[in-house]
Amino acid sequence: MGEVNSIVVIGAGTMGSGIALTAAMSGIRAFQVDVVEPVLERAKAGHKKILARNVEKQRMTQTDADAALSRIVYSTNLSDARDADWAVEAVLEKADLKKTVFNQMVETLRKDVVLATNTSSISITQIAASVGEHAPRVIGMHFFNPVPVMKLVEVIKGLATSEETTSRTIALAQRMGKTPVPANDRAGFVSNRVLMPLINEAFYAWMEGVAEAEHVDEIMKLGCNFPMGPLRLADFIGLDVCHDIMMVLYHELGDQKYFPCPKLRQLVTAGRLGDKSGHGVFEYGK
Repeated sequence: MGEVNSIVVIGAGTMGSGIALTAAMSGIRAFQVDVVEPVLERAKAGHKKILARNVEKQRMTQTDADAALSRIVYSTNLSDARDADWAVEAVLEKADLKKTVFNQMVETLRKDVVLATNTSSISITQIAASVGEHAPRVIGMHFFNPVPVMKLVEVIKGLATSEETTSRTIALAQRMGKTPVPANDRAGFVSNRVLMPLINEAFYAWMEGVAEAEHVDEIMKLGCNFPMGPLRLADFIGLDVCHDIMMVLYHELGDQKYFPCPKLRQLVTAGRLGDKSGHGVFEYGK
């Protein structure tokens, strides 16, 4: 249980690819794993683009950028990362899917590896219960988007999470240039428990004609000093992701205020998911 020299990130979407790149930029070898080849290809292209932009902006040298990219191994097979020192699950916000991935990690990876989840709302205790005696190794390591830029990592202990797992997680987050802050294992933790009702209320204000979408955002930016309006932020997060988090909050906490606004549900049903689809509350083209 020495220094973490390699990390496997399961899931190569927006969050997973960001975690893998951040690890690589911190000098850690990163295995980027996803069962869908095109998703891996998009992650690789995204990594190259971000590194090139950092070089262009003189945030890093070309040598450092090349070294970071060389530390990332892309694979559709978790067994290629069987010797990794650390694991982070970053798949879709679906409890059953996460539990399946955690059981695969237990079966494939070393028995001393910390099993972290990047879940933004699902109970760490619930996920940990699915791996039985391995529960002390399970912890929440909630990064924020865009991962290479945002400093916060919410660190969430489950009921069985060991103190050693917690201290090692805090140390790794700091090594990756992040600021780890503890939160208790309640639905949505702190960030999304506070943020999602705000986003939901912005949708209601828009739906009920209180103001146009762009004006809702402008008022919140200028009046509350938000860097990004709540509706624009929802598009950036992904409307489907916001919807899924709200449903977790609604089911776990039993309060109607967490139930997604009909306008949000309508956009998700139509496939207008925000930045990722080119159209959400606002249009973005290709």
